Amino acid sequence: MHLRPLHWRPALVAALLLPTRLPAAPAAPALMTDNPLLTESTLPYQLPPFDRIKDTDYAPAYEAGMVAERREVDAIAQNPEAPTFDNTIVALERSGRLLWRVDHIFSNLNDANTDAVMLQVQSDLAPKLAAQRDVIHLNRALFARIESVYDRRAQLGLDPESLRLVERYHRDFVRAGARLGEADQARLRALNAELASLEAAFGQNVLKETNASAVTIDDRAALAGLSDAEIAAAAAAAREEKKDGAFVLRLQNTSGQPVLASLANRALRERIQQISVDRCRHGGPYDNRATVLRIVRLRAERAALLGYPSHAAYEIEDQNAGTVDAVNRFLAQLAPPAVANARREAADIQATIDAEHGGFALAPWDWDLYAEKVRRARYAFDESALRPYFEFNRVLLDGVFYAAQRLYGITFKERHDLPVYHPDVRIFEVFNEDGSPLALFLVDPYARPSKRGGAWMAGYVDQSALLGTRPVVGIHLNIPKPPPGEAALLTFDEVLTAFHETGHGLHGMFSHVRYPMFSGTDVPRDFVEYPSQVNEMWAVWPEVTAHYARHYRTGEPMPPALLEKMLATQKFNQGFATTEYLAATLVDQAWHQLAPDAVPADEEAFEAAALRRAGMDFPPVPPRYHSTYFNHVFSGEEYSAGYYSYIWAEVLDADSVEWFKAHGGLTRANGDRFRATVLSRGDSEDTSGEFRAFTGHAPDVGPLLRRRGLEPAAGPARP
Repeated sequence: MHLRPLHWRPALVAALLLPTRLPAAPAAPALMTDNPLLTESTLPYQLPPFDRIKDTDYAPAYEAGMVAERREVDAIAQNPEAPTFDNTIVALERSGRLLWRVDHIFSNLNDANTDAVMLQVQSDLAPKLAAQRDVIHLNRALFARIESVYDRRAQLGLDPESLRLVERYHRDFVRAGARLGEADQARLRALNAELASLEAAFGQNVLKETNASAVTIDDRAALAGLSDAEIAAAAAAAREEKKDGAFVLRLQNTSGQPVLASLANRALRERIQQISVDRCRHGGPYDNRATVLRIVRLRAERAALLGYPSHAAYEIEDQNAGTVDAVNRFLAQLAPPAVANARREAADIQATIDAEHGGFALAPWDWDLYAEKVRRARYAFDESALRPYFEFNRVLLDGVFYAAQRLYGITFKERHDLPVYHPDVRIFEVFNEDGSPLALFLVDPYARPSKRGGAWMAGYVDQSALLGTRPVVGIHLNIPKPPPGEAALLTFDEVLTAFHETGHGLHGMFSHVRYPMFSGTDVPRDFVEYPSQVNEMWAVWPEVTAHYARHYRTGEPMPPALLEKMLATQKFNQGFATTEYLAATLVDQAWHQLAPDAVPADEEAFEAAALRRAGMDFPPVPPRYHSTYFNHVFSGEEYSAGYYSYIWAEVLDADSVEWFKAHGGLTRANGDRFRATVLSRGDSEDTSGEFRAFTGHAPDVGPLLRRRGLEPAAGPARP
């Protein structure tokens, strides 16, 4: 439910049919002097005072923030002076700071450490927040001032960042419906109103269903294949749920579940897989099928109202890809070789099953377990042998932080004197090489029922020279928490995730822009994953790996032969990985390229048909997300029609990795160049230009195809 100042994405949620002109702002409510959200934090970097915030603080703080923003924006819209860059555009950048602060704190904590009260606050406030956006974006007097500055922008002598700010405000207001007539604006508000409630309900249903779908096992023998630490963690999870003597396996948000790579009991694997893919889709209080259909219809209708053929066309216009056709061509280039690779991998797995006299055909719940057997046989490599060398604290301090220090000269100092929102959270102060303060960096590593699935970075305070603020950013992982006294040993995927999310964190921390609109990761979504994916390369850079990959008990470094085997397997199972991702991406596009009157009545049948049309209907490899728990695209709009962004950005990533390797790798000169051309610029300039400034050339899809084993017969094409 992140609310941003006026450059926030056009009213994603709304509920009240408000007039198109700003009414007189209501009287400000009496401020609650004991509400810490109502005043700017006095902690270092304006870190939120987590130890003082109570659930009952959020609603009144939101109300006060909305009143304050309405008053500030009303003063801009009704200013009797002629509109100028400073009294209109810059004034808008300064407005709404109380509401921005409250919303960032609440939204981040609602993702990371929610409870029933916070979920209700989300449901209650989402419509009001969207109405706030609509009443501002659709205000004719305000838009007239913006348009006046926009029309005269070439004569104002603005620097490039300020000129871009004018153009962005104008574009965002137009895309939000500022030019619609009265009746159409009223309909737009109604559409936003219903979408507000539907998107909030979708995400809450996924969280509740995922928690409710945890699998309970009474017999320890059924867990054969899991490590002692994993079994102990399952027992601890059961105790938390008052199921002493049992074992609880909690689900992640993806279709596949990590435990399927280890469990020997096929019946239990099937049970876990079926529970996972059936979430929110087959009855019960959290069924999201009707919600998906309604969201798709409303989004399509809203796009048509705004003059676009589909929601996808509306969303992609604002991204680097630019057009639906560009995305479709790109995905069509990748899908056939990905599925062909997956089918070859499936044949190898089936051969292993047959050699063991398994007597069954490969199913989704078999893939991870038997793929690991194939890898072990082919490369004499057992991935589980890696885990003793990937202890979380060492990965973080001696891997993730070490790479950042070597590349950028920054240092991290843990702060134990600052408040946190959960005991698992750690805070680090980050310094530039010259000792000057840069940012605060929060690390929230472990899974818990109050935390949404997946991994993500979020900002609590954005960098802005205009506002004089330095960044406070956090990364959130979902590593299974070990029992007390046990080490947190990671899979290699979890190691990559830690590097990836820290890549987002560096993007936020290195921001060096004037205007908050352009700060840090506020860039097109098909660019935002690029810096984070580049940061993954350091996880396997020899100097970095040698520094952190040490046995958690003995401290001995990972044997070079084991590291070499791990690196040799990087293309292994890429058919599966690419196919499950592309399947979800194509489902996202299929839904959001529909016209309003083409929305079907059956969610499950539509999804299956879309996969068949794309040649992605390969049963052993289900989509990474089925529609009913596809949080990226249905619990909000940040990635709606945009799940393709990860692999689009991977084109830039793979190309940049080759640049780093060709120019000496982990050097300060390379880090300084990446920081200066990409990480510090945010969205203050065209992001495709940022890539060119770093690499010196246009992006080439060839490195991505080689990385994933998807080389075409002909030469590489460009995205």
